Amino acid sequence: MLKNTKNIPHLAALAAMTIWGLSFIWTKQLLDHLDPASILMFRLLISAVFLFLILFFMRSFQPVRRSDIPLFLLAAFFEPFLYFMGESHGLRLVSATVTSVIISTIPVFTAIFAGIFLKEHLSKLNLFGLVFSFAGILIILVDKEFNFSADPKGVLFLFGAVASAVLYGMILKKLTLSYHALTIVWVQNLIGIFYFLPVALIAERESLMAFDYAPKLLFPLVMLGLLGSSFAFVFFAVAVKNLGVSKANVYTNLIPVFTAIFSIILLGDMPVVRQLLGMVVVITGVAMSQITKEKAVEAFEHQSGA
Repeated sequence: MLKNTKNIPHLAALAAMTIWGLSFIWTKQLLDHLDPASILMFRLLISAVFLFLILFFMRSFQPVRRSDIPLFLLAAFFEPFLYFMGESHGLRLVSATVTSVIISTIPVFTAIFAGIFLKEHLSKLNLFGLVFSFAGILIILVDKEFNFSADPKGVLFLFGAVASAVLYGMILKKLTLSYHALTIVWVQNLIGIFYFLPVALIAERESLMAFDYAPKLLFPLVMLGLLGSSFAFVFFAVAVKNLGVSKANVYTNLIPVFTAIFSIILLGDMPVVRQLLGMVVVITGVAMSQITKEKAVEAFEHQSGA
């Protein structure tokens, strides 16, 4: 039972990455009909209502201390607002391949900053696993000619998204010490609505007014709200609280793998051998990045006993 309990944060991280991998497909379906800020405003609104109902029926509301309000405002400002705005606008100027490669550097920068500011230390094996998983991302996303012709402005947007995700992770770690995951995500998404609202109503008014609220478009929007902006963030908060920012963020390298799997199932896009090899490398790297001294000793003793 204890071992199963220890595995819960890892399962929570995997669940979050699975949902976020699937979210790329839902978002792709919506971007042909709605602009980024409008999509995010709707998904956060759905999420906020859904989480409010859960908290209400569970009677789990936690009052937010006045001293923590700036932390919540910063958390929501970095993610979802700055992160998704940077990613979306960067994607419009830079190819999807370069976008994914830049975004996949989040665990690398997180490990560096968490080590400096949160005193989270990774073993040499953990660091090797982090680098190894990042190499797997490159195998999946970069062709053999390594053609990176990218718009500097687009690259700047994307690295802004990376910086936002790193800072969000460190703030989230502090919030998990005082609040449970449901409260954090609910408050964060509630604040995020007001960040996206003026952008959607002013800059994206035309596409917002022309949006066709057909069931086929409402389904991915509802799924993004319920799963992408609710359950996934709750699962990720659980992972950050128990694993630390560095180890939890390494799991983000699995998102392209899950996206590729769902693309095969839902869109019929078959990966080439190079992409399959990259998936194996990513999964192996993530596994190495999560090995602790205790697990290594247990594995050695088990092998010796066998």
